[in-house]
Amino acid sequence: MATTSLTVSMRELLEAGVHFGHQTRRWNPKMRRFIFAERGGIYIIDLTQTSERLDEAQQFLRNIAERGGTVLFVGTKKQAQDAVETEAKRTGMPYVNHRWLGGLLTNWRTMSDRIDRLHGMRHLRDEGQMDLLPSKERISMAKELEKLEAYLGGVAEMRRQPDAVVIVDLKKEALAVAEARRLGIPVVALVDTNCDPDEADYVIPGNDDAIRSCNLVIRALADAIEAGKNKVAPQEFEAAPAEETQPEPVAAVEEPATAEETTPEPEATTDTTETTEGGEQ
Repeated sequence: MATTSLTVSMRELLEAGVHFGHQTRRWNPKMRRFIFAERGGIYIIDLTQTSERLDEAQQFLRNIAERGGTVLFVGTKKQAQDAVETEAKRTGMPYVNHRWLGGLLTNWRTMSDRIDRLHGMRHLRDEGQMDLLPSKERISMAKELEKLEAYLGGVAEMRRQPDAVVIVDLKKEALAVAEARRLGIPVVALVDTNCDPDEADYVIPGNDDAIRSCNLVIRALADAIEAGKNKVAPQEFEAAPAEETQPEPVAAVEEPATAEETTPEPEATTDTTETTEGGEQ
């Protein structure tokens, strides 16, 4: 069976803008060890560490998938919603991409009842029984179903607590992080320079406010899960050639636009435009 490498190259990380952090006035000092430099009032993340830690997270998730475990994807910010839903569905994993309902993990019994309610209402809709109800009752039930689909549709097939949680933006998903940590569920997170890395078990330092950055990291983690489910050979995780994956960070940041690469300068407006879509930076 033909397989592809799961390693994300440095070029891909650069082109996705993973190295762009927050403004220097909005940062968490605990992220200092992951910061390479400051350019134009923006922190530049050390992509060498990002690449290494992304590999570690991939290995961890692959191992979980190999033994039939469940990974819950969580990303409710606009920049991550589509990627979270797409990649979770591709790998057959549960996800939350609209709103985290308090107690989803810590009050699992109650949430299980709500999920059962969702399945029951889906059955009524699919069987056409909802259409037989009086108008007022039918409209009320349709609204309830819509709300349940938005909040619990992604976890409708999750019959037990997950073995790990993948999170985009630790600050925005503070409730999910707190519940996972209370239950001892490992947290894999894309962590920007304004977050506390101690909240995650597997820290992937990177831009969590750009669509391309979120897409790349989430897709890479999903690829690892898919590989584990298909029991891909461990050799697929071998690092790419050194010249591709481990360039000098200085060269990558200060000279991003060469004849062969079209990576934007850290001060470029292209990524800024993308960042402001979520209004985070």
